[in-house]
Amino acid sequence: MARMTGGEAIVDGLLRHGVDTVFGLPGVQVYGLFDAFARNSNRMRLIHTRHEQTTAYMAVGYACSTGQPSAYAVVPGPGVMNTGAALVTGWGLNAPVLCLTGQVPSAQLGRLRGSLHEMPDQLATLKTMLKHADRIEHPTEAPYKVAMAFHHMLSGRPGPVALEMPWDQFPAVADVTPQDPLPLAPVPQPDSEKIKELAKMIEAAKAPMIWVGSGAIHAAAEILALAEKIGCPVASFRTGRGIVDARHNLSLTVTEAGYLWATTDLLIGIGTRMDTATGRWGATGPGVKLARIDIDPAEQRRLKVDLGIVADSAQAVAALTPLVTARHDPARAAAIAAAKARAHADIRAKVQPQMGFVDAIRDVLPENGIICDEVTQVGYATWIGMPIYTPRSLVTSGFSGTLGAGVPMALGVKVAHPDRPVVAITGDGGFLFGGVELATAVQFGINLIIVMFNNAAYGNVYRDQHRLFDGRDSGSALVNPDFQTYARAFNVPSWRVTDAAGLKAALVEAMAANAPCLIEVMTDITKEPIPFEFFAPPKA
Repeated sequence: MARMTGGEAIVDGLLRHGVDTVFGLPGVQVYGLFDAFARNSNRMRLIHTRHEQTTAYMAVGYACSTGQPSAYAVVPGPGVMNTGAALVTGWGLNAPVLCLTGQVPSAQLGRLRGSLHEMPDQLATLKTMLKHADRIEHPTEAPYKVAMAFHHMLSGRPGPVALEMPWDQFPAVADVTPQDPLPLAPVPQPDSEKIKELAKMIEAAKAPMIWVGSGAIHAAAEILALAEKIGCPVASFRTGRGIVDARHNLSLTVTEAGYLWATTDLLIGIGTRMDTATGRWGATGPGVKLARIDIDPAEQRRLKVDLGIVADSAQAVAALTPLVTARHDPARAAAIAAAKARAHADIRAKVQPQMGFVDAIRDVLPENGIICDEVTQVGYATWIGMPIYTPRSLVTSGFSGTLGAGVPMALGVKVAHPDRPVVAITGDGGFLFGGVELATAVQFGINLIIVMFNNAAYGNVYRDQHRLFDGRDSGSALVNPDFQTYARAFNVPSWRVTDAAGLKAALVEAMAANAPCLIEVMTDITKEPIPFEFFAPPKA
C-alpha cells in the first residue's frame, strides 16, 4: 500500500498502463488531478489546450496514429460535454481513449442543487456514448477502476471509456493499493469449421475481393500473404488505407474497387463494418457472396452475410491462408491493373484542382509522413487519390465526418510522432473550429503543417444548396479573417498560394521551418467539381 491522493492514484494507474502524455484543460473540480500531474511531471507530460474539445480530439489523434491508449482530462458538465463530438468520433474510429472528468462534491451527488457544472446524470450520459463509464467514489477505488477502464477499452473491439470522480476526492488522501493492468477478455478463437467453409468459398470464387477496415490494421502481414497467394485485391476506403501499400498491385482505393465491383463474386470483409459495399453499393451483384471476419460478435447481427466469423483478424486470416490453393490468373491481374490505371486517369481528369493539390502534398511528404484529413473538398480527394503506404498514416474522422476535427486530431498525431512530418488538410470553415489552438502548437512546439483550403464557404453545403434549391444558399457562405494576419498573431510562419505549384513550394519551405506552419490555399467553390461519383461503382 502507498499513501496518496485520489489524483495521484489515477496518475499511478495511467503510468502502469503506459500512458505518459495527457491532454487537458484544468478547472476547479479537477484541481487535485492536475496537481497530481504536476507532482509527476518527471514521468507524466501534460499538454493543455485552449478548448476542451481539442483535448479529446488530440487524444483521439494520438490513439489512432499509434494504436496505443491515450487520455485527456477536463471539468465535468459543460467541460466534458464540450468533448462529446470527439468522443463520438473516437467511438466510430474504435479509438482507445480514456476521458477523465470531475463531479460535484460527494455530498451533493444526485441532489441537483445547482452545484457548479452539475448536470442531471453525467455518468448515465457517458454510458450511452462509450464502451464503459464509471465513478471513482474514493481514492482507494482508483487503482482498480482505472485498470477496469483500460480492460474495457482494450478488450475486443477497442473504444473510448470514461471515469469521473467527485472533486473532493481528487485531493483526498488514503492508503491505496496500486493495481497493475488486468488481463484482457479472451480473444474469440476462429471457428475451424467456418474457416474451412470460407476457404471453400474462396476456392469456388472466380473474382474475390477483400475489404479491410481499422480492425485489420494489426493483420496487415497476414492479409497481404493471403491476397498474394490467391491473387485477390484488397480494398479500403478511409481507416483501412495503407494496410496494403498503395504501390502494391493488389491494393485498391474505393474508386478502383468500384471499377471491379461488377465482376466481383465474393466480398470478404476483415475488421470492417462493410458499409461502403453493403450500404452504399448495395452488394447485389449477380451471385455475389458476402463473408466477414470481425472480433465483435454484435457485428454478426448488425449485418447479415453468407458467412460470419467472430475472431481476431490476424488469427483468422493466418488460419485461413494454408487452406486455400495458390493461384495466378493473368486475366484477373490484368483487370486489377486496368482498374487502377483507369481510376488514376479518371480522377485526375475530373477532380481538379483538388487532385493537383493532393499530388503536390504527396510529392513533398516523405514516405513516413502522416496525412490528417478533414471533411473538405481536398480531404475527400485524399480518400480516392492519395497514395497511402503504411497503416495509420492517414488519420481521419471516419464515418463520423466531424467538421473541425482535422487540425485538433492532427495536433495529437504530431505529439505522438514528433520526428515524422504531419500534414493536416482542412478547410476555412473547419479550421476556425479550432484555429485558436495555434497557440497550443506554439507553446508546446507541436510542429504541425496545416494546409487550409479557403473557398469562403462550407463548401459541400454551399454547393448542394445551390444545386438543390434553385441557386439559393443559406448559412453556408463565409466571411473570413485575414488568415495571414491571424497566423502572424500567433507567431506562426504562413504562406498564401493559389495553385498546386505554389503549394508544393510552400510545403518545401514549411518542412524546413521545423515549426508550426499554416499554408493558405485560395480556391473557388464554384469551380471545384463534385468528387462523390468516384465513391461508388460506375453506373451501367
